[in-house]
This record gives sequence, C-alpha cells and structure tokens, in this order.
Amino acid sequence: MEEGQALPEDNIFTVSQLTGLIKTMLEGTFPSVQLKGEVSNFRPNASGHLYFVLKDSGAQISAVMFRGRAAGLTFTPKDGMLVQVRGAVSVYPPRGNYQIIISTMTKAGTGDIMEMIEERKRRLAAEGLFDESRRRPLPFFPRTVGVVTSPTGAALRDILQIARRRNDKVSVTVLPAIVQGDGAAESIVTMIRAANRWHLCDVLIVGRGGGSLEDLLPFSDESVVRAVAASEIPVVSAVGHEIDWALCDFAADRRAPTPSAAAELVVPLKDDIMQRLQTGAHELYNAVENRLQKLRLMLKTFTPESMELQFRSKEQPLLARLEDARADMEQGMQERISGYRNRIRQCVQVLEACSPEAVLRRGYAMVTDAQTGSIIRSSADVRKGMQLCIRPAEGSISAQVTESHP
Repeated sequence: MEEGQALPEDNIFTVSQLTGLIKTMLEGTFPSVQLKGEVSNFRPNASGHLYFVLKDSGAQISAVMFRGRAAGLTFTPKDGMLVQVRGAVSVYPPRGNYQIIISTMTKAGTGDIMEMIEERKRRLAAEGLFDESRRRPLPFFPRTVGVVTSPTGAALRDILQIARRRNDKVSVTVLPAIVQGDGAAESIVTMIRAANRWHLCDVLIVGRGGGSLEDLLPFSDESVVRAVAASEIPVVSAVGHEIDWALCDFAADRRAPTPSAAAELVVPLKDDIMQRLQTGAHELYNAVENRLQKLRLMLKTFTPESMELQFRSKEQPLLARLEDARADMEQGMQERISGYRNRIRQCVQVLEACSPEAVLRRGYAMVTDAQTGSIIRSSADVRKGMQLCIRPAEGSISAQVTESHP
C-alpha cells in the first residue's frame, strides 16, 4: 500500500494484524531514541529484568530493561529517580501498549516527587512525629478492626477474606475513602478522624494495594501523616507492596508490608487462642488439683495425738529457752548479791577499825567533864576539884582533879 493512499473500506484487519502494523511502523520510525524522565512503579523481576514507567508532568511510557543490559548498571533505580535512557520504541502485542526497550540508562538527578517527599520526611521527623517512643502496642484481641481504604479495591477484599479465615469473632468496620488522585488525602484524614471521634474500632488499618509513586502519594501527604500520628486508636500502615513505602508508615504504630499482612498482624488466629485457653485451663486444673491433694495429705496428719505432738515439739524448745533464761537470771542475781555482800563486809570492817570503841578496847579511855560532857583533850581543860568521867572500853569511872601538869 503506497504512502498517503487511503485504506479500502472493505479491508478488515484482525487485532493482531493492526497491532503488527503499528509495531512495524513504530519500530521503523524510532529505532533509537533518548528519553529523560522520572522512574515510577519500579518492579524488578526475579529473572533480572527491570520493569518500570518513565514519566514527566504530562505523560508516561512503559519501559523495560532486560537482564543483560541491566547487569551493567552502576546504580539501583528507585521510584522518583530522574534518569536518562537510550532505547528503541516497540509495541508489546499481548497488551497492545507501546513501550521503550532500554539499552543504556544513567542517573539524571532526583525526581521532583521524591525530593518533595524526602524534604517532608526530614521536616516531620524533626518534629518528633516518627519517634519510636510514640509507638503503642497493638491490642491482643481487638473486637473491631477498622479499615480505611477504597471500598472497591482488592486490598479490602484481601483483608476481609483473611479476617474471616483467621477469626470470625472479630468484626471489620470499613471506612470508605478515596485512595488515589484528587481529594484522596482529605478523604483518608476524614475517615481516620471519624474512627477516633466515634470510637468505631480498637485498631485501625490505613492503606491500599500497590501502585506507582504517584498513586501512593496521598499516603505521604502531610495531613494524612499528622492524622495517623494524632490517632488515639493504634494504627497499622499497609500501603502498597513490600517494596513500596509512604510517610504514614513512619508515623503509624506498626507498618505492614501489604494489606494482607496487616490483617494477619491485627487479627489473632482463633485456633491459636483456643489452644492457649485450653492449655491454660488444663494447667490451672492441674495446679489446683495438686494443691488440693497436698492439703488432703496435710489434713490426714491432723489427729489429736499428732497435733499434741506437734504442739509439744514446738513448745519444748520454748520451755527449754525459758528455763535457761530463768537459771541465768538467778545465777546473775546471786552473783550480784554476793558481790554486794562482800563490799558491805569490807565497809563494815573499815568502819569497825575506825570506831572509838575499837580504840578503847586497845586500852585507851575517854575523859569528859562530868557536868558538861565535854571531852578533855588537854591538861589545860581541867582545874583543881573538877569532877571528871572516865570511860574505858567497859563501864565508867568518876574522878576528881587534884592537880594537873602541863
């Protein structure tokens, strides 16, 4: 068919034919092209191939870098990274979308979205919103689990399925929210605040399924992060897949790699709880039975004779101690009395030795004035004719002074 010639109206293509024609035209027109864009929705394959999206503010294109080319990279691509690539434009027929097959890739700087998120992360972290000390433990057995997510998303279906499978006694309250695009952040904040205001649940899961960096951006919005940090209800952040992350992950009490993992984290397994209860009941029964058995054995020994024997066995040492104390006391008193007697005897001997009667018994006599009773100490104390009284050791003698000599 010549260029510019219109296709005949009766020429009917199959989908494969039309796709093949477009593939031939694109690959022939763009065999080698250079692009500069931001990496988004980066998905490395286990085989070594790299799949992601290149985007700018107005459009995006799927990109693939096969293992042989990817092995030569000196860096690991990440969402938000600005890169420059060279490759060929092609069409992937099974999906009918066009893509660029990359042969070389270099870093061209940091993407605007990633830079904005990193700046916000540093600022909020400086306020203490991401401190480990703020994190609270999750309830062991929540009666109600709240889920802030899209009511039509696969994430909610996974959470409900896992919750029913693990424990049908735990109810799930769905708080429907927009999780992507305009108004998503405001919707998420409204549901978090409503759950707290009306006490709708015991633990709250906030999240969604996987997506590109732009799709997950509402969960890095500052208002969402602050609402998660201010929640009185413990919050589990479950945004995207395991490799995805958002700022609310750092503000939440726990982060789950996926919504399914969040459901397993907050919903206890009923079989495990029943097993623990049964084990605890069995251990409690055995403990009580063992204690009762010991008490029965003790009661059997409480006969009058055994009780009297036990009483005597406790009384006898006490009586012995009392008797020893009494004997020690008596001995101490006797020793003190004996000491006092010896001291008194010594004092009596000293007093007797100093007594005038003892002096008189040695042959001395005491002379006094018969009239006044004054003791005569010198010849000058008497006069001729004075009546004297002489007192030897025994009896008394009356005398009259006839003369005195100095």
